[in-house]
Order: sequence, then C-alpha cells, then structure tokens
Amino acid sequence: MYVLDAGQYQRMTAAAAGGLQRLGLVPGDRVAIITPEHRFDAAEAAYLQACVIAVVAAALRTGITPVPINPLLTAAEREHIVRDSGAARILSDASELRALVDHSGPSPELADWPLGRPMHYTSGTTGRPKGVYTQGIGEALTEALWRDELDQWEFTQADVTLVHGPLCHAAPLRYAMLVLHAGGSAVLPGVFNAQAIAAALVDHKPTHAFLVPSHLQRLFDLDLPVSPYRLVTHAGAAIPPQVKRRLHEWAGVDHVWEFYGSTEGQFTVCPGVDWEERPGTVGRARPGRTLEIRDGVIWCHTPEFARFDYWNDPVKTADAWDGDAFSVGDLGRLEDGYLYLEGRREDLIISGGVNVYPAEVEAVISECPGVLEVAAFGRDDERWGQRVCVAYSGSATPQTVGDWAKENLAAYKRPKEIERMDELPHNASGKVERLLLATGVKP
Repeated sequence: MYVLDAGQYQRMTAAAAGGLQRLGLVPGDRVAIITPEHRFDAAEAAYLQACVIAVVAAALRTGITPVPINPLLTAAEREHIVRDSGAARILSDASELRALVDHSGPSPELADWPLGRPMHYTSGTTGRPKGVYTQGIGEALTEALWRDELDQWEFTQADVTLVHGPLCHAAPLRYAMLVLHAGGSAVLPGVFNAQAIAAALVDHKPTHAFLVPSHLQRLFDLDLPVSPYRLVTHAGAAIPPQVKRRLHEWAGVDHVWEFYGSTEGQFTVCPGVDWEERPGTVGRARPGRTLEIRDGVIWCHTPEFARFDYWNDPVKTADAWDGDAFSVGDLGRLEDGYLYLEGRREDLIISGGVNVYPAEVEAVISECPGVLEVAAFGRDDERWGQRVCVAYSGSATPQTVGDWAKENLAAYKRPKEIERMDELPHNASGKVERLLLATGVKP
C-alpha cells in the first residue's frame, strides 16, 4: 500500500505540471495516459497510482485534457482512442510518470480547481468508443462541478479513501482526487487484492471507499475486521440484495450510499435507509437535478456545470441532449420520486462494474472467418453481475471464434459462452432479439 497525503499530492501535482510543460504540452492539448501499474509488483504499482493521480491533476489544473486508457485493451483498441482524441503525447511508461512527478524545473501556475474532468472513453450503439468531454466551461462552472461532489459526500481533511478499482476508470480516480483536494489522504493498493484490502482496514483505518459489487463479493469471502468507514459508496452494476444487506450489516446502514450514474453524468443517490424501505431503488435525483421518464427512458435535467459533449461527435451529442436534460438510453420508472432501473441500455453488459458494449464485441467477431452473423449479450453471473456471451451463425467452430476473440479483444470483453446457431432469432423489423438469446429461450 502507498499512502498519498494532501501535501505530497500538491507537491507532485505542481512538479508534474512543470514536467508536462517541458514536454511541450499547452492548454487545450490532450494527453493519453495508459496506466501502467498492472505490470509491476504491488509496492511499485501503488506508487505508480500516486503518479497517475498527480499527472491527471496537473493536466486538469493547467488546461490540458488527460485521456486515461485502460491498459488491458488490445493495441488496436488503444490506438483508436489515441487517434480519435488527437492526443499530443502518450504516457505509457512507468519511468515517464516517475520523471514527471520528480520534475524540479519551473512550473506553470495551477488553477485552484481542476478545469473539467478527464476525458474517459465510453462506447455506444455504434460500437466505437467516444470521449466524454467536460472542459471548456470556464473556471466558475468547473469549481461548481467539483464542489457538487464534495458537498454531496462531505469530504474533509480528516478523510482517508481506500482505492479499490483501477485508475483508468472514472469513479476510482474521481474519488481519490476529491478526497485529496479536500485535504485528506488516499491509500493506494496498486491492484485489487481482497486480502490486502482487508489488512488495510486495520492498518490505515480508511473512512471512505468506492466499490463495485464484485469487490464486495470477494471481500465477503474473507473474515473481515470491523468496518472503519464513515462512508461506503457503490455503483457500477446491479448489486444482489443479499450482498447489499450484508454490506449494511457490516458497515452500518447509515454509512452506505448507492448512486446511479454513467461516464456522462450522475443521476441519483440512495442512502442505505432508503433502500431498506424501498428495496431495489437506486434513489432520488441528486441535488440540483430532476428526473423524467419518457417512453420508459430515463432523462436527467442537470445544472449547467454538468454539461458534456461527445468528443468530435456533434450528432451523438445532439441525440443525448434535449435542452438541459440528457439521457444515456437506460430504462426505468419513478415511484414517489424514487428511481427503479428496468434495464440497462440494450447494448450494455456490465461485468465486474466495467461496461462492455455488444456492438463493439460484435464488430470484432464478425470479422472472424466463417462467421455470418453474431450477437453479443449478457447473462447473469453470481460473481461478476453479468458475463459476456455470444451466439453466431456460420461455419466457424466455437473454438475458432474463441481464439479470434482472444487475439482481438481485451480479456474482460471476451465471451465466456459461445454458441453456434443455424440462424439467429430476429423480430419483425429484422433486429436480432438479444433478450431471447440472453434468457436462453429458443426461437
């Protein structure tokens, strides 16, 4: 474990700002950061996580847009993001990150608050990931953007957040930066290890953690010590009710909050007490927002500071917004102001808290020799929430399709079940009926 306190965070951020300037990066540039920590032992990986946080903060506070990239993506997947973002520089080597935070030359002035958020890439129905861009809204609105989260979770210099997830994902990175900006500390494990996390509960007495359900399931396989948390936040996938109730028992129902959000923006928050009274809800609209259901689709009216664009895609941006309301296409219903999800986007699989888009999986597997038509979908999985599955027609064998996926898709996107069919089921309009495939109902 590596403990990054607020003072060191500020020093490393200032140094990294100078290092980025020395590399020739200027406000308005994008810098791709392929987080490298998974390639090292736990101690080195933990320090590299501290470097990543400082470099991201330095970029944001000098008007540069950081683009975190999952290192588990294939080379082709990473190349698409780098090319689409127009990154002026790629940081992927551990020595580069260490050199940035050790920079001793002059540094530019840092804005008081990060100027927007990192540009994380998320896919859509086209299967092509697009960057969610929140910069360019001005310092006043970006301060409101970050204060919105700080006020929601009431982070102070007394807080210690224990990071569970990889920093290429939005929520683990955002929470670490929030606590550090408030003057607190971040305990960094390098990579998730349930035994190490359990030990950190005793050694570091964290006050906060953000988790996804698969983290909890692995932790609850252990004999955990008494919870030290004042706040546990979770999201990213549907949580089994038995896991939710066990979390309430262990951490205390008053200390557990769920939220529903996406890379694009935040929708709801739900304290544990509200969930116990209304099992299954993901809560009420966050402060400053209102929810609306149109033809079953969830729309969220947001403050001006929460606006975003899809990078280089004005058509997709226009489709996502209607006035001050945006939607990512999820389905739900409202009961007395409480939101219940009735289905994620048809094209979305959430496995271990990570989004996998069938259109992206299908685009890759359709290029496999002998595949005529392919459909990707999710099936319920006890440990991961959902697992990726595919059905296809054609002469290729399931072994061939699996080998192709292994060569061309990141591990978490590869199908865990592969089924060959004479013909895929279609509805009257010609669309593949993924629901039938997911439920195993034979057409």
